[in-house]
Amino acid sequence: MESPAVTFTLAYVVFSVCFVFTPNEFHSAGITVQNLLSGWLGSEDVAFVQYHVRRTTATGVVHSLLPLGYYIGMCFAAPEKQLYYFSSASDGWRVFALLVVLLPTITGVLALYWSQKRWSNHPLSRTLSQHALPHSDWRVVASSINREFRRIDKFATGVTGARVIVTDTWVMKVTTYKLHVAQQQDIHLTVTESRQHELSPDSTTPVQFITIRVASINPNVKPFDIRLNSTEYGDLKEKLHAPIRNAANVVIHQTLSDMFLDTFRSLVEANSVYEMQSNRELEPCIGCMQTIANIKLVKYCQEPNEGECRQCYCRPMWCLTCMGKWFASRQDQQHPETWLSSQVPCPTCRAKFCIVDVCLIR
Repeated sequence: MESPAVTFTLAYVVFSVCFVFTPNEFHSAGITVQNLLSGWLGSEDVAFVQYHVRRTTATGVVHSLLPLGYYIGMCFAAPEKQLYYFSSASDGWRVFALLVVLLPTITGVLALYWSQKRWSNHPLSRTLSQHALPHSDWRVVASSINREFRRIDKFATGVTGARVIVTDTWVMKVTTYKLHVAQQQDIHLTVTESRQHELSPDSTTPVQFITIRVASINPNVKPFDIRLNSTEYGDLKEKLHAPIRNAANVVIHQTLSDMFLDTFRSLVEANSVYEMQSNRELEPCIGCMQTIANIKLVKYCQEPNEGECRQCYCRPMWCLTCMGKWFASRQDQQHPETWLSSQVPCPTCRAKFCIVDVCLIR
């Protein structure tokens, strides 16, 4: 049987990780710094910048208290260690006690320094001052951001701790301990990475996330990365004034069908190949009339008379892309998890086939 100290340690570690990274369950229960200190933080909609100046400060202070909370809890969970008497504790615990007291003390002093001169010493205030006009200060810039944030036409996406907000003038990224700010007229945007969760029977929806580097020509503004779902890429581009350079040559899938086509193509390329007779010429695809037909439907999924699929005797008339679009168009759009395992009728003869039956012509 586990000791109370081990049980408390495991429980406290789980709580601390969830409190810092805040899953949806903690948000729903209101166990967040923003909710616990909402009265002091104020309203994000009314004063966006001032809210995040206070939020980042409070988050650092509260999170720095977590190790101290663990030490206090261990005083009760493991009374035999006599942790409540500093002189009686072991050397290791004494060092830990000094650290857990020193950490919030330093954070508290830093927070006190940031709050001086009406928060002018805060890192966010200093960042905004880099965007201020001569004979102006960061509060003028903050007022501009606050006004634009209140508009309903802003672009906003992401979860708490990783939000992306784009207004007419500003590109911002909200993280746990910081608010990144860059002015649209000064930035260069570059797609640097793409990560995709493939469509499969085990996933309900295919998701592609792209990472965009935001670099300002202002040397005092540090570059930062924003990450968003590719389906939101079009909305982001509409709000941005600067073009987005695709340095990584990433193929950005903006719709569910786009992502399915990519998966459909990769699966068909792994299927059996259909050997075309050398004396037969292939005609243009009747779907797009732009590409030579390169698909033949041959029943490979099961024996000839088994299952729902049937042998198709049509000559090759479709290209891979058009066949993929046809396959996607016949699916239940509300249940993409069933697409790969379903059957659809041949667009010409109506004989049912599945993805295994789609063969590239060689």
